[in-house]
Amino acid sequence: MLLSDSMMCNKRILLWLAAPLLACLAGCTGSSHLAYVSLPESNAVAGFRINNASGKFTAIVGSPYPAGLSPAAVLVSPSNQFVYAANRTDNTISLFKIDSSIGSLTEVPPRTSSGITPAAMVMDSGGKFIFVVNQGSGSISVYSINSGSGALTQVGSPVAVSPNPVALVVTPSAKFLYVVDSDLNLVFAYTISSSGALQAVAGPPFATDAGPSAIAVDPNEKFVYVANSAADTVSIFSINSGSGALTLVSGTSFTTGTTPVSLTVSPSGHYLYIADEGSSDITAYSIDSGTGIPTVITGSPFTTNKTPVFIVSDPNGKFLYVLSQSGNSIVALSVTSSSGLLTVSSQSASTSVSAASMFVTK
Repeated sequence: MLLSDSMMCNKRILLWLAAPLLACLAGCTGSSHLAYVSLPESNAVAGFRINNASGKFTAIVGSPYPAGLSPAAVLVSPSNQFVYAANRTDNTISLFKIDSSIGSLTEVPPRTSSGITPAAMVMDSGGKFIFVVNQGSGSISVYSINSGSGALTQVGSPVAVSPNPVALVVTPSAKFLYVVDSDLNLVFAYTISSSGALQAVAGPPFATDAGPSAIAVDPNEKFVYVANSAADTVSIFSINSGSGALTLVSGTSFTTGTTPVSLTVSPSGHYLYIADEGSSDITAYSIDSGTGIPTVITGSPFTTNKTPVFIVSDPNGKFLYVLSQSGNSIVALSVTSSSGLLTVSSQSASTSVSAASMFVTK
């Protein structure tokens, strides 16, 4: 059946009117972020688009996407082309290609072998290398990233580190890597060569309080922060820019809520936020940019959803996103840029099962 001239004209008008909306949905990076969340209990990765202005979550078509067994850490390449998930139970890393139009994921086989129980994973800011701590085998695996395909190639052999490494962070310059061991209460420090190879920083590892479980570095590469879940404290270290050695700020640690398990630094480097699983709240500090000494932000601790297990900053510094273990949800908290004050927003997303980690794109 042929369409009449008027019907054809109406169709063209509708397409013309819809074009801006379709273009924005396809990749309006100025108005939204992509976010990917690991779901260990369902062996999957969920995807969302988050509105920059409101913090509203919209599930991406087809989400969640099957991964390996019990995915923990999740990363996105700086190009926003690839997602990586570390699968703790089958000791592999999944590679997904991101659909540039809608943000959906397609896994690219085969999965890359890791050490035993890959617990945490970070990428350098240039997207050249991925570093993985293998909790079960007590080692660090390094992989180079093919910029075209996203494929991983192991750099040398895994580096033995300690009995129970649980977290790691790479500095923005990609000069240094820091690894936390929760059994020994230590931070191990490494320099990173241009090939991705690791060399231990001279001297003994750096002591924390009991039960270090998470680590972060500020965007200006001046300080390292470690959440000590057994001691209910945060240790703050200054970084020697030449050697990578750490020095404890003020000679002591600082009090948090009960069982701090995750922490994040604001993109400005001015604020530190710590998720306290035991007390179901967020401890917040402003950080002196010269000394690293923290000052409690007015209103801290901030009550949040039940049993927060992971916290991450919005790249624009407008929101914090908190994963709830018992609530099976992600909650957005608004950040007052001038003070660091947190306000629970009305925006949240269901994850159907407990989520382990989250990555938000720029």
